[in-house]
Amino acid sequence: MPAPSPPPRDEELLDAYSRAVTAAVERVGPCVVNIEVRPGAVEAERRREAPPAPGPRGGSGSGFLFTPDGFVLTNSHVVHAAGRIDVTLSDGRRLEATLAGDDPATDLAVIRVPVTGLPPAPLGDSGTLRAGQLVIAIGNPFGFQCSVTAGVVSALGRSLRSSTGRLMEDILQTDAALNPGNSGGPLVNSRGEVVGVNTATILPAQGICFAIAVNTAKFVAGKLIREGRIRRAWLGIAGETILLPRRMARFHGLEAERGVRVVSRERKSPAARAEVEEGDIIVGLDGSPVAGIDDLQRLLTEERVGRDAILMVLRGAEKRFVPVRPEESPRA
Repeated sequence: MPAPSPPPRDEELLDAYSRAVTAAVERVGPCVVNIEVRPGAVEAERRREAPPAPGPRGGSGSGFLFTPDGFVLTNSHVVHAAGRIDVTLSDGRRLEATLAGDDPATDLAVIRVPVTGLPPAPLGDSGTLRAGQLVIAIGNPFGFQCSVTAGVVSALGRSLRSSTGRLMEDILQTDAALNPGNSGGPLVNSRGEVVGVNTATILPAQGICFAIAVNTAKFVAGKLIREGRIRRAWLGIAGETILLPRRMARFHGLEAERGVRVVSRERKSPAARAEVEEGDIIVGLDGSPVAGIDDLQRLLTEERVGRDAILMVLRGAEKRFVPVRPEESPRA
């Protein structure tokens, strides 16, 4: 019986780790770009009215090519309201880019540079990720081109609040260090496949960084390229999540003891036409329970635009079923 082979030495394991990181960087690094923006007219006016801040008046971030004809994926907060977008490729070329589409609700945007034949980054499957898996972040923190950090997937399925107030789900948490300028850059697995779009850190915490899962990014990017926006249904209300009296929830047979109280409604909105009143508490939409603002936003998808739906509302002690036809959100 042959003797068991000795376990690999520490230096062999470290060499294998280094080879995995360098191979991933060599595959994806040429696809990473630096993005510099100048504010548009509205944003520039807002900044002129605000107190002066130190530093440059523009902004910068990262992105990566994901098609050979010049489409670049990045964060919405990097390019939103930009008057001019300049992209520096890995070979040093500086090009002016155009905005193909922007979705602040998922903090994703697609821009395009006027060149073809560029190497696209291979997109992986974020659904196969596991906590503890090696990941590499590539970007341009503080303008330092193509900087690399490595770490692990700390957790899956996190939630973050976007700039619009909408909840972003299926967020990846990692301890691969991110800094200002990394936003929009790729999070890569050991095979050199993009599994996330780096988006945020929590300050002053260390090692708590977040990325948008690439499966979400694939869907959003496809919509932005085709239509320039993501369509979502809209009722035209402002609401707040409230706790219902337990007796009321039990009396009406509700699955949850929470709902959305209508604080205000916009004129000529679907809610106004449906005669939804301020003070109504929305507890359901087409048979699905609504236990808070996030539930309601999650249900108001593109498929509901222009289609009749039924709101279940509590008005005083009475439960009512209110027909409503959601429209496309004007914020899209």
